[in-house]
Amino acid sequence: MRTPRPWTLPTQPVTRALLLASGVTDAMIATQITKGRVVQVRRGVFVGVGGWPDDAAGQHLVRAHAEQVANPDAVISHESAAVVWGLPTPGFGEWYQAPVSLTLPSTCHGTRRTSAAWHIAELPAPHVTRDDDGYLVTSLARTAVDLAAGLAFPQALVILDAAGRQVLASFTTSPRRSDYVNPRLVKAVRDALSDTLSRRWRAQLRAAIACVEPCRESAAESLTAGHLHLSGLPVPQFQAKIVTSKGIYYPDCYWPESRLIGECDGAGKYQMPDAIVREKEREQVLRDDGHRFVRWLGKEIMLSPPVVMNRIGAALNS
Repeated sequence: MRTPRPWTLPTQPVTRALLLASGVTDAMIATQITKGRVVQVRRGVFVGVGGWPDDAAGQHLVRAHAEQVANPDAVISHESAAVVWGLPTPGFGEWYQAPVSLTLPSTCHGTRRTSAAWHIAELPAPHVTRDDDGYLVTSLARTAVDLAAGLAFPQALVILDAAGRQVLASFTTSPRRSDYVNPRLVKAVRDALSDTLSRRWRAQLRAAIACVEPCRESAAESLTAGHLHLSGLPVPQFQAKIVTSKGIYYPDCYWPESRLIGECDGAGKYQMPDAIVREKEREQVLRDDGHRFVRWLGKEIMLSPPVVMNRIGAALNS
């Protein structure tokens, strides 16, 4: 009986052709799959179980990498690129729940018999970079524009704001809060996003990019900003600096003429044990200084934006 020859299991997706070229046989691959040591990520592409993540987002990226290994001209894009960059979704789902997405040039022909979402586009060199594992992926700005294209204004702003915040952070080694409202840096962020616009989406996304504010810290804030823009209500200052006798505060929204503060509440704000108490203390300090408050929930601005707009409008007019 021949002694099975050991082989090093791949930690990154690798094609059957490459394994065969290195001396691994189909029988050896089948044996390792049966033993649970190798995962077939897609037809003809394998990875050792040590390279198969436990989390759904990680598995999504490995599937994207596998598609790219099988299609070397492909670039990870759209939803899969959003997973790479950690961009928020404008709804309740997650990007990794979608099929993996890749972009191919128009000159690439052939049938790709997988469940992946394939896009055809010419990607200029500045629109492509590499992820942490070295795989080609659309740049942060290009990814945001690709995802925002075709969405309603508020939903597009969620993605563009978040990307803009990351782009601005890349301009300096240690960004300060004041950098996120620096007019020069904000303009540079908007220019970076605009530079990736295709002719097809230029008209639609130009207005949204012009409203990008990297200081906005959550998807709910960006949704609120988008709906305020559409409603015709006065657009507030976001994360404005308010100095009080008890310290400096940065509310989500601030209408200085009305001394009205708007707060978009969500679970993320209150993860620390004493967060609610500190929030109440902060609100009382601001009320004592003559400020008024209007509040809404993150799920309200997602599901019932007219209700939130009416609430804000009533507060501004009271």
